[in-house]
This record gives sequence, C-alpha cells and structure tokens, in this order.
Amino acid sequence: MNLQECYSAIGGDYQDALKRLMNERIVQKFVFKFLDDPSFDNLIRSMDEKDYKEAFRAAHTIKGVCQNLSFSRLCDSSSRLTEALREEKSENYQVLLEQVKADYEKTASGIRELKASV
Repeated sequence: MNLQECYSAIGGDYQDALKRLMNERIVQKFVFKFLDDPSFDNLIRSMDEKDYKEAFRAAHTIKGVCQNLSFSRLCDSSSRLTEALREEKSENYQVLLEQVKADYEKTASGIRELKASV
C-alpha cells in the first residue's frame, strides 16, 4: 500500500493533503503521527465519564487534525459530534460517537497497514 492508496482506503483526499503540505514525505510523516495523538482516547474516556466539555475539546481536536490531513470521512463524523456537543444535543451523542469510532478505526487501520508496508 502506498500513501495515495491509504488515503483512498480511509476516505481521505490525498490531493488536498498534498496541496496543503506540499510534499509527500511530510504528508506521510504527519499521517503516521496521527496514531500517537491521544485525542481519540480522551474522547472515549470523556464520553464514558459524561464529561461533555472535555469530550467537546477532544472531538474538536480530532476534527481539526483531520481537516489538516484531509481525512474527509473522519473529519465529517467528528465534526457532527463536535457540533452536537457544542449545542448540547445529548440525544445524538451515542449514535454520533459510534460513527466516529468506526471512522477512527478504519483510519487507524489504514495507517497501520501503510506503516507496515513502508
């Protein structure tokens, strides 16, 4: 798997990331760093503890990182959760969180597969 195939597999926009970061080596460097970001674990913990203020921060951070790396699918789901948390629409939290979890796992899995092939 190469970087462009990884982006395709995770529902990202490789060309947008390349345009933003201007170098494939730099894109790959930050894609790999994504796995070290603690925001997803913080989101899960905060949601479990019903600490919605902290969950908002974590979801917002995930959204921002995904925007910068052009991880479109995860950006979309984390953005929806961020807005629900901002607006305190708790009836949507669980459904939105499940989508973020699924998109995060797909993204992390794709990155791990890329990392194993380089």
